[in-house]
Amino acid sequence: MYNKKEQEYRGMSVLVNNNDVSTAMRKLKKLMTAEGVIRDYRKKEFYVSPSEQKRIEKNAAIRRHKKSTNKDI
Repeated sequence: MYNKKEQEYRGMSVLVNNNDVSTAMRKLKKLMTAEGVIRDYRKKEFYVSPSEQKRIEKNAAIRRHKKSTNKDI
């Protein structure tokens, strides 16, 4: 197949069989979701100031901590 560097340059691709574009689109969406492309795109869709980014990360850390302590009970 392709080595890692060639694959990064080449990008994502999905084969279309028998002109079935809808199936190929579903496969591409599944690939993009698994790679985290959609999540990254949505994160970068709007500008987030550094102070707001810190607040978001702090709240996420608090949620993770609460979730981990609730599992112990």
